[in-house]
Amino acid sequence: MSSLTYDLVLAGLAVGSAAALTGIGLIVTYRATGVLNLAHGAVAMVCAYVLRNLVVEWGWPLPLAACVTLLLVAPGIGLVLDRAVFRPAAVLGPDPATTLVASIGVFVLLVGGAALVWGTGARADAPVLLGDDPWAQLATVVLVAVAVGAVTRWTGPGRDLRAVVDDRELAALGGIDADRVAAAGWAFGSFTAGLTGVLLAPYVRLDPYGLPLLVVEVIAVAVAARMRSLPVAVGTALAVGVAQAQLTRFHPEGWAGPLVQAVATNLFVVALLVAALVLPGVGARDALPRASTAGARVPPGLWVAAGVLFLLPLGLAGDDLRTAVQVPALAVVLLSLVVVTGRGGQIALGQAAYAGLGALFTALLAAGRFPGLPRLAEPAALLAAVVLVAPLGLLTGWPAIRRHGLALALATLAVGVAVSRFVFAQPYATAGLVLSRPAGLASDRAYYAVELAVLAGALLLVAALRRGRTGRALAALRDHEAGAGAAGVRVPALKLLAFVAGAALAALGGGLLGMGVQAFDPAAYDPVRGLLWFAAVLVLGADSLLSPLVAAALLVGLDAGARGGAAAAVIGLLAAFTARVPPLASLLPSSPGPPRPRRTVPGRPAVAPVPASPHPPARPATGPAPHPAPPAPPARGLEALGVTLRYGEFTALDRVDLLVAPGRVTALVGPNGAGKSSLFHCLAGTARPSAGRVRLDGTDITGRPAHARTRLGVARTFQEPAVFPSLSVEDNVRVGGEQGRVRDDPHTVERALRLLGLTGVRHLPAGGLATGTLRRVDVARAVAGRPHTLLLDEPAAGLDAAETAALARVLKALAADGTAVLVVEHDPDLVADVADTVHVMEAGRIVS
Repeated sequence: MSSLTYDLVLAGLAVGSAAALTGIGLIVTYRATGVLNLAHGAVAMVCAYVLRNLVVEWGWPLPLAACVTLLLVAPGIGLVLDRAVFRPAAVLGPDPATTLVASIGVFVLLVGGAALVWGTGARADAPVLLGDDPWAQLATVVLVAVAVGAVTRWTGPGRDLRAVVDDRELAALGGIDADRVAAAGWAFGSFTAGLTGVLLAPYVRLDPYGLPLLVVEVIAVAVAARMRSLPVAVGTALAVGVAQAQLTRFHPEGWAGPLVQAVATNLFVVALLVAALVLPGVGARDALPRASTAGARVPPGLWVAAGVLFLLPLGLAGDDLRTAVQVPALAVVLLSLVVVTGRGGQIALGQAAYAGLGALFTALLAAGRFPGLPRLAEPAALLAAVVLVAPLGLLTGWPAIRRHGLALALATLAVGVAVSRFVFAQPYATAGLVLSRPAGLASDRAYYAVELAVLAGALLLVAALRRGRTGRALAALRDHEAGAGAAGVRVPALKLLAFVAGAALAALGGGLLGMGVQAFDPAAYDPVRGLLWFAAVLVLGADSLLSPLVAAALLVGLDAGARGGAAAAVIGLLAAFTARVPPLASLLPSSPGPPRPRRTVPGRPAVAPVPASPHPPARPATGPAPHPAPPAPPARGLEALGVTLRYGEFTALDRVDLLVAPGRVTALVGPNGAGKSSLFHCLAGTARPSAGRVRLDGTDITGRPAHARTRLGVARTFQEPAVFPSLSVEDNVRVGGEQGRVRDDPHTVERALRLLGLTGVRHLPAGGLATGTLRRVDVARAVAGRPHTLLLDEPAAGLDAAETAALARVLKALAADGTAVLVVEHDPDLVADVADTVHVMEAGRIVS
């Protein structure tokens, strides 16, 4: 082995060892608490600063300072986070929404706090803990990994940890103190974060932004290990570290040179991108609060006050006006999060990348440096930049089709980090760029007035997007994605629309921001900024149009009027305590619905005792009798033919045949675990069979997704009612009528409401209604699309005798009108009352 190769291997092992420590800490914390701690890097940065302060500023001996930092400060931070931030979130239930926002809040809080305490400048005098020998660092990593593996495998606390990971509630019932296990996980995770920070600080830039972001990049090693395997995490970290070091040997000529150089210094970013976009996702549960501020109405007086405040800077001058110029542009950027996150319910941690691309493309187009395009005037350059950046929203929109929760958070964060590292940080893309304002707008006052006009137009566009059919579909997607698909909403297309529109708005705001300060500053669009913006909009109320205005004013005003980091500290504090502090927009009054009927219904609204036909009666002929129509082909209904469904080695369905015939009620009964729900999902399109076919009136629909089957006439309900809590009962039903088999029928919503006895509650928000009412809303939503096949999953669960009898009358009326009805039900009385055919399932097969 040559001397150069050996030296590069040693350098790679040093970097890989620090990355391996990060992976170990993240995995232990995740396995003990279920939280992917995005603040791991911020904890590492704080510990590195503490060690430097003790040694350099106070003159402590390095061994003593290291012991205090790693054995007291770092675990103490973990225990404080557990007790003050994440344990209150766990009390509310295992909600990934709260923990995700809280971990981002902790990240932003620690970054902002460090900037306030230690300043934003880089420090080059961090003490070296283990010397320059990478073998010592590698030995430390191996020792830590072996110790963790031994403890978890062969000790009592390790068995407790495995029990909590498998089933926290069952472990608690077995006498295990799950809180103690979680606290130990947080303490150890923070210890590894501190060790990572003090090892990396001497070799990288120690500042409040650089080190946390560097640690975020190496989350890839934990994701590659599926948040479980310590050997895989360590091996991946060492391999990527060595490969990154070896790449520095290559210096190709031409266009490949800058690219190879960028990869050689950012291979962990490439690994993060691959891990987030290609490997199976972790934490696939949804991870955003369910419409906590949806329906909140901004009083007109607040809009007037906001308008007056935004007009006040027109009377300013000098530095004050120059600072205020940033506020409307940033508000447009934050408005993109209202579209993607607030209305669409999708996590978007990379919006800073699209804002930066908007500013960069505007500068390149105005300078005539954009490949293949001529030089454009500044207004045309800005519009062209928006058009060019909007399709790039597919970078995050496409992964969002199949990813949710933490997996989507990592995907959007990875895209933001990659754009920052491979575009904004590269001299070939940004060197020598300046941004000029359009002719006639050189003065800050004139430019600010134009910004206000653009912001007003963007607010109107987003307000329009939040109303009507598209607005209801987006709200349905946010509130209950599976329910939206079952209602016929084209979920993939709607997600792409949200991300593309969000990218366009972010690019517009970014271009305005760049022209406002008349410079392209890559630091203004780094991934840390994206996390701060996301947290700001979330804590103020992501679905409120007022939130971007308030957030922009706070972010610019706090940092301008105080030491840098004040805005991050305030926003981070609110986001960290999201379990205790609701979004501020939730304090606004709820939006009033349309005028209610004069006659109110006391108590629970009665179900219509005799349901009307769900379809309109045939109109009497007014002309001569037509010739007899040719006989229609026999209806074949919905069929399962040899359907088999396997999950690994387990066979949930074994060659099942079933016919759901028109005009009949077919019941499917059997014990729990018999395969009823699995067959139901195969018929509805939420699961794809491993073998066999599903046909509708002779047409093979096996490969059709749920929303496509709904539009073909196969509607369904859910065991847990799939209602959209931010919408009224009437709008819930309207979503089904607008997206189902028969669309744009002006009478379908009214018929469904009357059929299910919901006219008395039509204007009430669906969230918070009684279980029986929610089930009727779910059925009404399915019926509103005029399906010819209706799949009902335990529709009588939670209903009393009167409600069950009313439901039976509804089902009989639907069948009498020609609808094919399949009922999966445990209530024998309901089955005996309504079913024309009963199938019994057992062990994945229909036995009778």
